Amino acid sequence: MIASKNEQSDRAFLTVHQFHATIPDRFEWLSRMKYKWMKILRWVLIGVLIALAIWLLNKYGIEQVREQVERFGIWAPVIVFGLRFTSIILPVLPGTAYAILAGGLFGFVQGLLVVALADLLSCTFNFYIARRYGRSLVERFVGQQFMEKVDRLAQRHLEGNFFLMTGFLMTGLFDFAAYAVGLTQTRWQSYLIALIASILIAKPLWVAAGAGIFEGSQLFLGFALLGAFGIGIVTAVVQRKPNQ
Repeated sequence: MIASKNEQSDRAFLTVHQFHATIPDRFEWLSRMKYKWMKILRWVLIGVLIALAIWLLNKYGIEQVREQVERFGIWAPVIVFGLRFTSIILPVLPGTAYAILAGGLFGFVQGLLVVALADLLSCTFNFYIARRYGRSLVERFVGQQFMEKVDRLAQRHLEGNFFLMTGFLMTGLFDFAAYAVGLTQTRWQSYLIALIASILIAKPLWVAAGAGIFEGSQLFLGFALLGAFGIGIVTAVVQRKPNQ
């Protein structure tokens, strides 16, 4: 009888122990699911914004839309600048849609200027925050579920490979990469050169896509598609594991 009770006690202990052992795995699974849904939500928001822009274009026409935008004066580019700037500091927000919107509303040249300036200042801000205040403050900006992505990028030894750093800054991970580089020993001069190079190479792509969609320009759309193909190759190359 006593042995039976001891066996039941041991089984209960093992059950509780096994349950507690699975808690980290459960949290990891929940974290992955949360990240997956946040990523899906991000692309859904991008799609909604693009669909809204196309609807406005079809309903009112590009000239009328731009006339309405011009009535806002300097505030129109300032608003788009602010949206793009915020979406890079808080990477969960869909910044790609604002680059497309800038190209559609302001044309390629002015739209590129707005996006390039927003990216330059925001990515510099990200780098400074990471370098000055460290990982704890970065986690407040990106959220715990995305901090793992920043950590993985920081472990890729970007400070020792200028071209790899530039490559990541050209991809859709550029906002996370800016934080990640700040957590390394990269000199700010090297980072700034890589950042400017990535902006000049990659940012015209999305702005041209917006200008092409709004204006019906096959030239801009062709340039955007060609650029997207090139960025896709760069993304595949830089995201390979170091041992590959």
